[in-house]
Amino acid sequence: MDFIKDTTEYIFLQNEPVKSDVIFLPGSSNPLLPRHAAELYSKGYAPYVIPSGKYSIKRGAYLPSAPGTETEGIIYKTECEMYTDILLKAGVPMKAILPEDEAQYTYQNAVFTRKLTDKKELQIKRAILVCHAFHARRAYTYYKWAFPESEILVCPVVTNEISRDNWYTTDTGRCRVMGELTRLGAQMAEYTQYAFEHNTIEIE
Repeated sequence: MDFIKDTTEYIFLQNEPVKSDVIFLPGSSNPLLPRHAAELYSKGYAPYVIPSGKYSIKRGAYLPSAPGTETEGIIYKTECEMYTDILLKAGVPMKAILPEDEAQYTYQNAVFTRKLTDKKELQIKRAILVCHAFHARRAYTYYKWAFPESEILVCPVVTNEISRDNWYTTDTGRCRVMGELTRLGAQMAEYTQYAFEHNTIEIE
């Protein structure tokens, strides 16, 4: 079906990693994401990792890790704290980690990360974005919004057994991907309206 093919290509962005200035890591409670970021760091793809995330604005608190994961039983206050712990355990030095622990949703992950890099006067010509595979389009959209002058390479992780090859075969996969389309549409309508009203967006 064309719809499945088109949706797959739109949602599941993926690039090969190349030498970059930083690795972006938007919030989640899944330890596979910082593990992948640490692997990319260890291979020399970027000198910094920016883990971002407080906890979901909907939950109002950090979601404990699922049973059987490497962080089971560990109490974290924020997603950023969990990310940082795993990055350190995976060999990323603290001097290479630039934590952002206030963001509560993807748009804030991107915008607050930009505030952090501006404060530290980092010039981001190219960045690697590590995120859930099904979250790739929405994460890319907001980080590209926050870093319009930067090339952003999406290096996703398949989580929840939802990939570009199978998402449409299960109820969970279909609901998750359709939810991404719904959220992206609704959120972008809100954000673009605000941007136009405040003259902060340009269309070429």
